[in-house]
Amino acid sequence: MGIDDAFDDYQKTVNEDPDKTKLARERRDLFKAALLSEPDVLETFGSGSLSRSTQLRPIHDVDIVMVYDGDAHPGWGVSGPSAEEALEHIRTHVNRLLSQSNGTRDNVVRHTLLRNHAVKCFLDDPDDPQAFTVDVMAVLRQADGTLLIPEQLNTRWVPANPEYLIAQVAERQRDWPHFRPLVRVLKQWRNTVRIEGRIKSLVMEVLAVHCMPDSGNRATALKTFFTAAADRVHEGVWDPAGLCGEIQPDLDREALAAAFTEAADLADQACAAAAAGDTGGALRLWQKIFGDDFPAPAAPGKTAGAITAPALITPRPIKDAPQG
Repeated sequence: MGIDDAFDDYQKTVNEDPDKTKLARERRDLFKAALLSEPDVLETFGSGSLSRSTQLRPIHDVDIVMVYDGDAHPGWGVSGPSAEEALEHIRTHVNRLLSQSNGTRDNVVRHTLLRNHAVKCFLDDPDDPQAFTVDVMAVLRQADGTLLIPEQLNTRWVPANPEYLIAQVAERQRDWPHFRPLVRVLKQWRNTVRIEGRIKSLVMEVLAVHCMPDSGNRATALKTFFTAAADRVHEGVWDPAGLCGEIQPDLDREALAAAFTEAADLADQACAAAAAGDTGGALRLWQKIFGDDFPAPAAPGKTAGAITAPALITPRPIKDAPQG
């Protein structure tokens, strides 16, 4: 197996099943069409990783933004109770249009829950940890194109621009067709990193926008990314639109930088092995980075699948499951 073939096979373990992705998009589009029928809604659009096509399997939720007519809601957009009022307004729309019991457009929503910025709409049993949800956010669009988003816990509205990152990712994909697939690979990689706390997937995506090259093969691009990200992460990872501040303020930057450095060293060795004609050695090094799902031949002198004596008494390490 060649390097490109191995990356192709590994990508299949990272990507969501096309039918499940299609279903998620259909559910999102159902909400968009139904909510756009409301007279005080100017536009609806998808947000989040599914809209950027950087989603990791399994897909548990999709995000929708509803742009409301500010003239229809003159009290919105200022600090105070209007933030929670906007979320309750969404819940009223969703229940009337889409509730399982008496929705006028469809019967898909079993339960709704107010969160800080959005209304979480459960299409499955809310007690199911794998329940699929649609998260709907109310916003007001400003003259400069940015959005004001309700923040009910702080009783205020905050600026944001999710469309900025959507456009950035689309531009990077046009420049280099491996960009989005490798973002998914990096999101999967973060689940193998042993640092205090979980690394947000958005951290990896924004780092990819800044640190991933726009040409070359996947192996050299990943080597370049890991090297650049090891330096970049020391600065923190910030909202690329410059509005929402640091994405994960509690991120252990030093530990993540060390993980990037280790991956960069292994990637450098893998690229050198491939250049020297040692494809098997290169694949085993990539497997050290990405885990057992990355295909690689057994090391010389070992039989694939054989159980050695230490393996009989030493428990295998437990890997975190991908969370999307």
